[in-house]
Parts: sequence; C-alpha cells; structure tokens
Amino acid sequence: MTAVNVFVSFVVIVLLQLAGMVILSKMTPFNDIEELNKGNVAVGLTFGGQFLGIAIILGVAAYTNSSIGHMALWFAVGYACLVLSYWIFDWLTPGIKLSDQLKDGNKAVGLLLACVYIGVAFAVSSLIV
Repeated sequence: MTAVNVFVSFVVIVLLQLAGMVILSKMTPFNDIEELNKGNVAVGLTFGGQFLGIAIILGVAAYTNSSIGHMALWFAVGYACLVLSYWIFDWLTPGIKLSDQLKDGNKAVGLLLACVYIGVAFAVSSLIV
C-alpha cells in the first residue's frame, strides 16, 4: 500500500468516524457536547461507547476490504446495526426512556448503553469478515 493510499484511507476513516458520531448524537433530543461540557458522565460513557463501537466496525471494515468503497459499504451496514441497536434497546426497556435517563445523568444507563454499542460492534464485525 502506498503512502497516498494510506493517507486517503486515513482521511476516509476519520470522516466516517466523525459522520457516525454526529448522526448518533442527533438521535437524542439534547446536545451531547453541551451535556459533556456540563460534566454529564452518563452521556460521556455513552458517547465513548459510540466512539468505540464505530471504531471497531471501521477497523474491521478497513482490515477486511481492499477498496475504500467496499470498506465504506460494510461500515454503513455495521453502522446501521449500531443505530438500530439504540432503538431496539430503547423499545425493549419500556420502563426506561434512554434519552431522559442520559440527560438526567443516570450513569448505570450510560454504562449499559456503552456496552450495548461495543457488544453490537463486536458481534456485527464478525459478520463483515
């Protein structure tokens, strides 16, 4: 792989990571960055789990595909699974409104949701190979 290919791949990976974080943060009715600035640990845990989940999927997609197009395609599939996992988990816990709990700083929900993102990323990554 040439230096140009490495650089282009790196730029694409960073852009996909940022796009993934922005889209996931739009799923909550509050501003994630604002909550982080307030010191909301629950949102920080969830945000970290999102970042790791996206990075896991991106890493496996980059490792197992020789073209940027295929990498982006498999990333999109894995990313869609992460987004769905939030909505499914929210639906499966009817007594807990995830966004409300996160906004209120419920660390247990933040940690659990972070683990959901990371776990789904690991599981979905095994399908990408």
